[in-house]
Parts: sequence; C-alpha cells; structure tokens
Amino acid sequence: MQVQATTSVSTSGSRSLPILFCALLGIGIIFTTGHIQASALHDAAHDVRHATGFPCH
Repeated sequence: MQVQATTSVSTSGSRSLPILFCALLGIGIIFTTGHIQASALHDAAHDVRHATGFPCH
C-alpha cells in the first residue's frame, strides 16, 4: 500500500483577499466616524457599553 503526501501551496491571491477586506473595513470605519456627529458616536458607544454589561455611569 502506497501513501502519497499532498502539500498545499499558498498563492498570493488567497492572501490578498483578507488584506483587502481589512483595508476596506478600516477605511469604512474611519470614513464613518469622521463624518458622524460626536453626540451620535457617543450615544452609540454608550449603548454598546450598556448592552455588554460594562458600567459607564
């Protein structure tokens, strides 16, 4: 009985997709927070703190 080992080769295309996704996500977050009103951003962060159970008052 003969067993053959297989190896997988990572291509640059398979590594560039997560990098591209993270870059677009980061740009989207920076763009969104840069154009949102400070009070809306504060209220969103405040609501998240309450939802996750962290005290904020």
